Amino acid sequence: MKHWIALALLWAGAVWAAPLRLHPVATNVWFAQGEAALGSTENRNFISNAGVVVTPAGVVVIDALGSPALAEELLEAIRAITPLPVRYVVLTHYHADHIYGLQVFKDRGATVIAHQAGRDYLQSDTALLRLQASREALAPWIDASTRLVPADRWIDGDMTLELGGERLHIRRVGPAHTPEDLTIFVEGPRVLFAGDLAFRGRIPYVGQADSRGWIAALSTLIDATPAVIVPGHGPASTEALADLKLTRDYLQYLRDTMGRAAAAMTPFDEAYADTDWTAFQHLPLFGAANRMNAYNTYLLMERSEP
Repeated sequence: MKHWIALALLWAGAVWAAPLRLHPVATNVWFAQGEAALGSTENRNFISNAGVVVTPAGVVVIDALGSPALAEELLEAIRAITPLPVRYVVLTHYHADHIYGLQVFKDRGATVIAHQAGRDYLQSDTALLRLQASREALAPWIDASTRLVPADRWIDGDMTLELGGERLHIRRVGPAHTPEDLTIFVEGPRVLFAGDLAFRGRIPYVGQADSRGWIAALSTLIDATPAVIVPGHGPASTEALADLKLTRDYLQYLRDTMGRAAAAMTPFDEAYADTDWTAFQHLPLFGAANRMNAYNTYLLMERSEP
């Protein structure tokens, strides 16, 4: 019954929310692209991307989207291109917009893979409070039946997942955007699923990130020269170098400007007002995210060496 209620809500919401579609990236590789927006009832929390890799032995999904209803819709889209089951879900990290659909795949027998640092988040008050808040702010898409799902296979470093002749290289790149960041490189077509290390065409969400580690991880990804990069947010790109550099340059600018202000003990409000944001203020979500990103970076630079 819950399944049909969720589908009914999804169909009802389709008249005012963007439908989920799978966009081809390479042979047997697709992704669903979320909106460049904050999560809301109107967009069903469809603000992040998910990847799909089809092999002769089954499907690998990368990230599970931001609500169970979205995950159901993703499964329907997958069934339109293959009858094969989803064998694995690999999580790039445990932020809410990437995991609230996870229970749908888990209930259908998929094996969930994530970095073991995600355990700390799942066991934290932050995760529970975020879920409670989402049940109110994102109803009916997030409700009392939405639950936090742990991985079946917690990894502590790099691994290679082989399925149906395809090799997916899972690399630990955190602490960066989160302590548990993973990237997934599909070897054959050289497609990199970068998670939230890369935000294309919009301001990143920095939160409590280790921006020094994030910048270092981006430099490593730039050196890998993927043919296509699928970010955690935004469209896929064959100009991976430029897109990775945009995120890296933004983070470095935050560290440079807020680091100088913190070292000089300049009050944050004054430092923010005096900073030239021209290079980034045209990007989507600048107004919603930039001030908080700058403030979190200011606090980070107060407690650490630049």
